[in-house]
Amino acid sequence: MTRIRRGYIARRRRTKMRLFSSTFRGAHSRLTRTMTQQKTRALGSAHRDRSRKKRDFRRLWITRINAVIREIKVFHSYSVFIHNLHKKHLLLNRKILAQIAISNRNCLSMISNEINYLSMISNFQFPMRS
Repeated sequence: MTRIRRGYIARRRRTKMRLFSSTFRGAHSRLTRTMTQQKTRALGSAHRDRSRKKRDFRRLWITRINAVIREIKVFHSYSVFIHNLHKKHLLLNRKILAQIAISNRNCLSMISNEINYLSMISNFQFPMRS
């Protein structure tokens, strides 16, 4: 009986995996079983860290805003500042506020003074006539 050559599908699959894991070190780029394990692990980590990156940047922005707000002593905390921002319908996200806080602190103090001014006007009560 003549020898039958195998198909190309499995070889194509492994070649594709080798291309993906070619930058891994040691057996992780040479042995098929460890390549598949490392590919699964790498893709899982990439998926997890995409959402973690968003979380980390939000924490960084909040920390920067809080530091500048406490430094210019307009509000005593970040949460009060954000609460008043939303109450006055000033739609600035945390990324933009952090960039303003780092690059131009005077602008952030102007924003916070505007919030204070708007809150004073809305809380003002006219005297009652009798």
